[in-house]
Amino acid sequence: MGIVFFYMWLVYLFQGGRNWDPHRRALWQQRFAAWLLKVMRFSVDARGLLKEGSFIAANHQSYMDILVMASQTPQVFLSRKDVGDWFFLGRFVKMAGTLFIDRSRRSEVSNQEDGFAKAIQNKVGMTVYLEGTSTDGSQILPFKSSLLQPVVKNQWKVTPAYIRYDCVGGDPVMDVCWWGDMTFGDHLLKMMTLRSVQATIVFGPARSPGSDRKALAKELHTDVLGLKKQLIED
Repeated sequence: MGIVFFYMWLVYLFQGGRNWDPHRRALWQQRFAAWLLKVMRFSVDARGLLKEGSFIAANHQSYMDILVMASQTPQVFLSRKDVGDWFFLGRFVKMAGTLFIDRSRRSEVSNQEDGFAKAIQNKVGMTVYLEGTSTDGSQILPFKSSLLQPVVKNQWKVTPAYIRYDCVGGDPVMDVCWWGDMTFGDHLLKMMTLRSVQATIVFGPARSPGSDRKALAKELHTDVLGLKKQLIED
């Protein structure tokens, strides 16, 4: 796995990554994510139509959600502010153009609105995890609405998405989903022993945002629940 990080760092360094626009950075991230998933024995089955540059609202089960979604379309992610300070990994998420947010400050969403707009204008998608935390996948927590304020203000359409994991050689709830008091290092080492992991993503029809972010959050939650049901019944 280390060789993947090293190679992509070289690509970034020698192709002038510091001067890339948001779309070029997102393409670099997409290539990096697809390669890393392959090394980690992950395969992705994506269903439904996804337009490039979409704003996406998805359920959240693992840190692997980011790689899985990034492998599908050029996009940028929102992350906790402290992640940018993490050793090694923090450097890479900054190189990918990640937007950082301090969830303890209500003004942070407004402060990041320009970053949202710049991404969408450059046909770079954005995925947000409105549950606010990752879960074991047994339920989808109510969606928080604060991150949807720029969406309503700018009238960007939102695509709902549902992700599910299946694996060979373990239990996806314990070995792929990352939740509760699980520690990152131990979880990652255990996940790397799995024979294979299948990630399935179902994208629903894009929804107009309307004028009320709280109503939009409830509608998107219902949409994602519907995609989960659809996948179970298929």
